[in-house]
Amino acid sequence: MAKKDTLVYFCNECGYESAKWMGQCPACKAWNSFVEEKVDKKLLASQHSRMARSESKPVSFGEIDMKEEQRTVIGIDELDRVLGGGIVAGSLTLVGGDPGIGKSTLLLQVCKKLSDAGRHVLYVSGEESLRQIKLRAVRIGDMRESLKLLCETNLTVIEDVIKKTKPEVVVIDSIQTMYDEEIGSAAGSVSQVREATSVMMRIAKELGVSVFIVGHVTKEGTVAGPRVLEHMVDIVLYFEGDRHASYRILRGVKNRFGSTNEIGVFEMKNEGLIEVPNPSEYMLNGKPQDSSGSIVSCSMEGTRPILIEIQALVTRTSFGFPKRQSAGSDTNRLNLLMAVLEKRLNMPLSDQDAYVNIAGGIKITEPAIDLGIVLAVVSSYRNKAIDDKTIAFGEVGLSGEVRAVSQAAGRVNEAKKLGFKTCIVPFGCLDALKDIKGIKVVGVKNIAEAIDVI
Repeated sequence: MAKKDTLVYFCNECGYESAKWMGQCPACKAWNSFVEEKVDKKLLASQHSRMARSESKPVSFGEIDMKEEQRTVIGIDELDRVLGGGIVAGSLTLVGGDPGIGKSTLLLQVCKKLSDAGRHVLYVSGEESLRQIKLRAVRIGDMRESLKLLCETNLTVIEDVIKKTKPEVVVIDSIQTMYDEEIGSAAGSVSQVREATSVMMRIAKELGVSVFIVGHVTKEGTVAGPRVLEHMVDIVLYFEGDRHASYRILRGVKNRFGSTNEIGVFEMKNEGLIEVPNPSEYMLNGKPQDSSGSIVSCSMEGTRPILIEIQALVTRTSFGFPKRQSAGSDTNRLNLLMAVLEKRLNMPLSDQDAYVNIAGGIKITEPAIDLGIVLAVVSSYRNKAIDDKTIAFGEVGLSGEVRAVSQAAGRVNEAKKLGFKTCIVPFGCLDALKDIKGIKVVGVKNIAEAIDVI
């Protein structure tokens, strides 16, 4: 008689499945990440068959309805911006972030806003008791009767409650605590997380319920469990920031109903998360006056331009090998830009330690801040301050050229709005900026010209 259960090995990092244990995952190259789980093949087959539609037939493009998705505006402008204008009916949204960053607080505020608008909301918690949830809710404000709470981890029970109560929005906190009785592995395992997400996805699509699920993150900052989790959902949101600081950044990593890489900025206070409508003003708050090694640059986060302060400190090293460290930007990019300065401008930086910081705790990966980093490093090295009303942005190439960047007009208008007088931009962007008045725009072709300007 054949065995009902089959031993299968899963990678904890990416969800790769293997029939035998391996020291290194061939998919994500992680070491010692395989865990053993018992899988019922007949059960998996029946679960996949439940997901299959009763009728499947191809359709032509002319038969497809192009009407816009039905959206529900939450009332939290920063979150609505990241979602693309509100919650889409039948969508599945994953919210990830470090412990204590504010995921549960944000979703409880979402529940309050929706219930205040008369929407029926169900908040399912697998980590906290009803009393604990109410203690946190009291800080946020009074809750309406249309918000229902449920403390449960059994997927079958949760599915029955959703079908009986028929809420418009469901919050699952967190997906790692949910389990299916028919799967033998423990809650939080690869099989359980994948099945729980699959069940929530089926409920969202079949009943038209908007579902938010909270996901724990690993030490690398990605959602714990199989990587397929992010592929299954419609929207992936990440909470960033230091849990000990007051400001939080909500970043949209994936969005099937809107643009990606949109961000929303919040401040954590006693009454919950408060929106920051003008992030540029917050990022520049406390900028030192007439200090060397400091300049303002502009980064595009989705469709939003954000002005940031770039700080650099260059000092003679006490060791045989100079130290290069960057907070908020890529350290390898810093090494590359300093090599360009040394090669193209004959600037002796091989015996200098260099530290670069993006003020405000935000992480920037866009190459448009290259010119700002270069000018901040030169300013610190020569100990000469840059005019406080000057802003610079542009991508720097290996030959020292300054390359054009996208959405230059939006960046310059944001600088103009905050009172900046001079903007150093790539020469290739001048044509798109000729209609902007009230701010001096200087186009540069290489880093030598940019340094002459400051």
